[in-house]
Amino acid sequence: MTAIRGMTGATIAALDTGWRMIVCEPGAAATPDEAERLEGWLPAPVPGTAEQAVHAAGRLDPAAASGLNDKDVWYRVDIVTQAPERLHFEGLTPSAEVFLDGAPALVSRSMFLGAGIACPHPGDHRLAIRFPALSGVLAAAKGPRPRWRPMMIAPGSLRLVRTTPLGHMPGWAPPVAVVGPWKPVTRARLDGPLAIASVRLGPRLDDGIATLDATVTFDRSPAAPVELLCAGHAHVLHPTGEATFAGRMIVEGARPWWPHSHGTPHLHDVALRVGDTLVDLGRTGFRSLRVDRGADGRGFSLVVNDEPVFCRGASWMPADPVSPATADPRPLLELARDAGMTMLRISGTMVPEAAAFHDICDELGILVWHDLPFANFDYPAGDPDFMALVDAETRHLLGRLEASPSLAVVCGGSEIAQQATMLGLTPEQAASPLFDDLIPHLVAECAPNAVHVPHSPSGGALPFVTDAGIAHYFGVGAYRRPMEDVRRANVRFAAECLAFANVPDPASLAAFGLTDPADPRWATAIPRDAGDSWDFEDVRDHYVRALYGVDPEALRRADPDRYLALGRAAPAELMEAVFAEWRRDGSPCGGGLVWFLNDIVRGAGWGVIDARGEPKTTFHALKRAFRPVHLGLTDEGLNGLGIHLVNETAGSRPVILSLACYGEGPHPLARAERRLELAPRSAESLAAFALLGRFFDMADAYRFGPAAHEATLARLTDAETGERVAEAAHVLPGRACTPRDIGLAARCIPAGDGFALTVSSARLARFVTIEDQDFRPADQGFCLAPGEQRRIPLSSRNGSGQPRGRVTALNSHPVTYGGVA
Repeated sequence: MTAIRGMTGATIAALDTGWRMIVCEPGAAATPDEAERLEGWLPAPVPGTAEQAVHAAGRLDPAAASGLNDKDVWYRVDIVTQAPERLHFEGLTPSAEVFLDGAPALVSRSMFLGAGIACPHPGDHRLAIRFPALSGVLAAAKGPRPRWRPMMIAPGSLRLVRTTPLGHMPGWAPPVAVVGPWKPVTRARLDGPLAIASVRLGPRLDDGIATLDATVTFDRSPAAPVELLCAGHAHVLHPTGEATFAGRMIVEGARPWWPHSHGTPHLHDVALRVGDTLVDLGRTGFRSLRVDRGADGRGFSLVVNDEPVFCRGASWMPADPVSPATADPRPLLELARDAGMTMLRISGTMVPEAAAFHDICDELGILVWHDLPFANFDYPAGDPDFMALVDAETRHLLGRLEASPSLAVVCGGSEIAQQATMLGLTPEQAASPLFDDLIPHLVAECAPNAVHVPHSPSGGALPFVTDAGIAHYFGVGAYRRPMEDVRRANVRFAAECLAFANVPDPASLAAFGLTDPADPRWATAIPRDAGDSWDFEDVRDHYVRALYGVDPEALRRADPDRYLALGRAAPAELMEAVFAEWRRDGSPCGGGLVWFLNDIVRGAGWGVIDARGEPKTTFHALKRAFRPVHLGLTDEGLNGLGIHLVNETAGSRPVILSLACYGEGPHPLARAERRLELAPRSAESLAAFALLGRFFDMADAYRFGPAAHEATLARLTDAETGERVAEAAHVLPGRACTPRDIGLAARCIPAGDGFALTVSSARLARFVTIEDQDFRPADQGFCLAPGEQRRIPLSSRNGSGQPRGRVTALNSHPVTYGGVA
């Protein structure tokens, strides 16, 4: 059901003040009266969790495990009502018991399902909620013997209880306890002008015509006409049954909703008017969506408004794992948009997000891939009660998103079919009516504008193969394959890819107190898969050795700063190279989502944004790789380098393409340029040999003696303004990575109300980074051509002071800057 955002003459208010909570031993209080006699009640944020309240009270070190999954938790609040009300709980962790004035009123069986109770009598009331110890709930859960037992999530009984695995994945996420009223609690008067039982909205865009279907059911039929309002139009809904009204509005002139890479994500207000009462239903957008399976029927790419969209982005982590629905998602979502990300994935290992997340994705033009909250386990699909609960959960989740244009993909869950087949079952043996029958039916009914995917990964001869359907591609990454594997794997769509222990910048490491990679605390933040003998720092070190020809373990001990610098560079350069391959003309890949967008612990986690919200160098690499107008270079072996150009925008782009090869000297050893007109919504490739018009061994494939050059730099500049539009670099393995004097220089200058840094170099500078404790640079990890000067805007992290820091490159000694020139 579409959420009602507000109603004139009615009171719909958050019940978010006055709450208190207490932690006690299991069974210490069975009733609100018994809980009242306990000592130690604390103020509690709602929505929020018990762990959040304990942290706020200073009773727990945020770095320590709370142990709250082994305790009972009670919440209470006093309310005064002037009329009959309904109290709605958007999310209570199981198995919450709700009491009103001491009497049992509700039991929550799922944290993913909202529920409500009536408060029929005006007066003073006490609302109390008991959250029994999760460990006891799990111990008491009974179900059929599982056909497989994944190692990643523990205990196995989590498959029987509808709660999040967040906090139960060693090596992936901290051991948080998500316990409490984690989503909003609201109160609504029942004597208002209207009593609406449900609203269904169905926006569509067919052949350029925007339509909006609406079905409204009232508790009691209104006397006045029911009108649907959208984009300056009004349409009278007609009765279709007792107290139910429906109709279809043709929304003339409505502009379509686009992913931000391809156009403007236009949104339109939607409301109901019943007499003098207006009912706010939020905003919606009109777009069409379909899947292109490719000529062989094995592919997966999205087509929005009849235009192919290469979906690139990341998997989303809750901004605050302790309270996963309360932190403001906007800062992270705006960073994702600024990086050119067109899709974010909510994994089945996480939790469904609050309405604000989806509203902002609608506004920013970011598509959402939404796994339902299932991961890895063999769920009890033969249990009718379990299936009925999942039915209610899914209707609740998809109903509130039915008018969200950003909702693009609804997936059964994460790595369920993969786990089954990797642990010995055939795909036929691993089949489940939950994912094969119930969920597809619910998606078709409740989210008809979204694409359904049964599992992630899925679609090939075995669920985890990469050349059909949906893949989790970690060939380059966890499996330590060479770069050549990216083309060999023939990925069609990577819902997960490129997991590395990405190193934050020096300012963040200093803030975290983690400047020494040999410190034992450093390892606690490194992600790993349970049961494996290696972690994702080992993965990163493997590529540092392969790309730069150094021994990372020896370097860690002898020169930790250098170790960290190379550790920042390797994943960033690999990410750019992988997406250059996937975005080239002729690639079968329809998208790739990096694992993860953001860290939830302080240190070198999977995220490309660190735990204090600062972009890492991998973020800036993706920003280059994800541009709507994109330039990529690929190593084609004996065929030299491939140059790949993409223009996703709706207009043509006149550009100058330049290519130059540099060695240790200041002058290019080979150079060429060409004026091009990039057609709208186009992709094209050409050989560097064709652009150069002669032979130069750019890929070092023929090896007629030592390589004369170190790197090839490509640039796209606007043919009219000279502005740099896109760039790419190809550096030969082991080259341009020994520090020396290359004439690197930096100067701080005023820029509007702030500052900028001009960076230049007399020789090729590889992977230039800026280190400043108080200012965030707008770009990191770029290459400078000899004689090139680049202006990098700086934004203050604390609102005061002047920039002061140093500039480094992999092949240069650092240089310092301070003050304004």
